[in-house]
Parts: sequence; C-alpha cells; structure tokens
Amino acid sequence: MKLWQKEATSIDQLFEKFTIGNDPILDLEIAAYDVIASKAHVKMLASISLLAEDEKKQLLGGLEDILVSIQKGEFVIEEGIEDCHSQIELMLTRQLGEVGKKVHSGRSRNDQVLVALKLYAKAEIKEIADRTQALFTLLQEKSNKSKDVLMPGYTHMQVAMPSSFGLWFGAYAESLLDDLILLKSAFKIADKNPLGSAAGYGSSFPLDREKTTQELGFESLNYNVIYAQMTRGKLERSCAMAIGSFAATIAKFCMDVCVYSGQDFGFLQLDKKYTTGSSIMPHKLNPDGFELVRAKCNQLQALPNEINLILTNLTTGYHRDLQVLKESFVRGFNTLKDCMDILSAMVENLEVNPKLIEQGKYDLLFTVEEVNRLVLSGVPFRDAYKQVGDRVNSGEYTPDRDIKHTHIGSIGNLANDQIKAAFEKEFEAFK
Repeated sequence: MKLWQKEATSIDQLFEKFTIGNDPILDLEIAAYDVIASKAHVKMLASISLLAEDEKKQLLGGLEDILVSIQKGEFVIEEGIEDCHSQIELMLTRQLGEVGKKVHSGRSRNDQVLVALKLYAKAEIKEIADRTQALFTLLQEKSNKSKDVLMPGYTHMQVAMPSSFGLWFGAYAESLLDDLILLKSAFKIADKNPLGSAAGYGSSFPLDREKTTQELGFESLNYNVIYAQMTRGKLERSCAMAIGSFAATIAKFCMDVCVYSGQDFGFLQLDKKYTTGSSIMPHKLNPDGFELVRAKCNQLQALPNEINLILTNLTTGYHRDLQVLKESFVRGFNTLKDCMDILSAMVENLEVNPKLIEQGKYDLLFTVEEVNRLVLSGVPFRDAYKQVGDRVNSGEYTPDRDIKHTHIGSIGNLANDQIKAAFEKEFEAFK
C-alpha cells in the first residue's frame, strides 16, 4: 500500500515504475533525516495530547530501531514501496500495529519530504564547508610557501607582468571565501522548519511548530504554510547556486593546472601517482584527475539552470515535477564532495618550478618595472612608457637582471592573514 492509496485503487505497473523512478535509491540518502523528523513530530503530537504517553514511547522506540538499521546500512526500500517515508511508516505499522499508523497525524507527505530534505541539505552543506576549510588551508599553505617564487602573469593569453605562485594559490583561496558566503546563504534558507505546513495549507490540529523547530535544531520556521511548501525548489535552487559557485572556482583552477603542467609551460610538476599514461606513447604523464574534476565541475555549473527549468512554469502548491529535483540535488552534493576530496589530495603534492622566471622568453614581463624605475627618477609616466616601448619595438630592451632576483612590488600583497580572518568569520556559521 502507498501512503495515498485507497483499497480499491488499481495501479498500472508501468505507471508505477515510472512515477517511483529512482526514489528507492535516492531516498537512502535522506531516510535517517525522515526518522529524526518523525521522532520530533511524535514528541510534539504527545505534547498536544494527540498521542498517549505509552504510544509516544512505542513510536519513538520503533523509530530508533529503524534509525539504527539505517546507520548500519541494513535499511532497504522494498519492491513496490514508493520511498523511504512509506517504508518507514510500513515498518512501524508492522512492528506496532495500529499505533504505527498514528505517526502521520497532522502532516502530509509534502512537509514530511521537505523537512527531511532540509535536514539533509543542512548536513551536506556542513560537509561542504568542512571540505572548503581544508582546501582553503591547503591553498594558503601553498601560497605562503611559494610567495617569493615568481611566475608570469597573463592577459589575453600573452605574458603581461610578473606575478608569483603565492599570489596564484592565494587567489583561489580567496575565491573559496566568496563561495563560502554563498554557501552560508543556502544554509540559512535550509535552516527554517517547514514541518506542520502539511500539504501547504496547514492543519486543523493545534500543532506546536515552535516545538518541532527547537527539537530539530532549526534556527527558525517557515511561518506561512503556503510559503513553506514554496521553499521546495527554492531550497534546491539556492544550494545549486552555491554548488555551482564552488564548481566554477575548482574548474578554473583545474584548467590552470592542466595548462601550467604541460611541457610548453612547465610551471608545475604533477605527482606521478595522480597521473595516467598513454597506451602508445611511453613518455606521457596525463593530468586525468584534474581533467575529470574540471569536467564534473563544468557539469555542476549547469545545475542551477537545470533546476530552474524544472521549476519555471509551476504554480503555487505541490506538483509531482518536484520529485525530479531530488536526483539533481543529491547528485550535486555528492559530486562536489568527491571533486573536493580528490582535488585536495592532488594539490597537496603539486610542485612549482622555482627557476621558471629565468627563461629569456619572460624578459618582457619586466617592462613595467623599468617604466616605474624611470618614473621614480623623475621622468613623466607617459614619456617613460614611450621610451621603454620604443626600446622593445627596436629590440634594444633587456631587463635589469637584478630585478628578476628581488621581491619586486609588482607581485603584490598576499594579505593571507586578512583573508584567513575573513574566512574564519564566515566559517563560524557552520559550527
């Protein structure tokens, strides 16, 4: 039996298979959160006298047994059962009889699913935040270690001005800071309790929504019951936007690594254990890990649009279209976590080329330093610019060799301490 099924209802098997979709697999990710929410709901029902004290104890005991089975990996959604919510109620009813059926009083599967998804999102967001902190710390360590190692900066894919590997690593660390700010916004949207909104129009029972909010650890609740159901979709979209922001940072970094580790550039040296070879060319050490992370993160950047298109023409109220969001939602979190894990491992072993800037092809990087030297000696900037430009065009320009061996102002201020302080302030929201 389905939660919505009447005794006389006959269901076409092809239709049933199509409508259930991948929920029996995807719901294994959120089953524990449905149990946690159900326990809070049971306590609240008892507090308003919709459950007797002994019924509350029976239901809480049964739910705890199910939670343990989920944690042990023994929980399964049986053939023909729509989702984890149906399976959990079925298991309660089998164990407790009529008492098991009372767990659904005062709620709809709509708010039941939504509260589980919000609890799941909060937990997943915290996992992303923890991985972000680890990757941020690693990039800052790399930045501080290589702050005096010069590398060419590029504009228009042509050598421009001197930079440093410290600046390059540090730039991506600071990019993660902005990504974390978006993630915090998604967390705040997820951190509101929809339980008690039922199908989106509330309940005639005197439900204590403040009690379940406190019990489940939400910061606040979605007050308007219609809006509570409208957050299905907004939750997924806000998380997808944050995921896409991280993905953009990571994909760009991986592109840099793939280019900079090639023989034509030679900026970076990959650890051999994170490369693959060629079946025909014995010299090859390919950056497949960075390439796959790049591809997966490029896919993730499409996630907000994918979710938007599912939501774009839906009116107020629940629609079965929203079920399709779950697959994108779960995949987004899992893919980003996998990418962050392997990226941290590969970056840990990434080495920079300390002699890179000595190559003659980078001599023109130092023209700005020469202009600045002339300006400091009293030459107007436009005149200094023209003088150096004329020398470059005539082939008479050669850089001051001493400039290459000094910590020149052009490579900028790392400001890593300030960036770290800002990161820690934003990270506090996830503790």
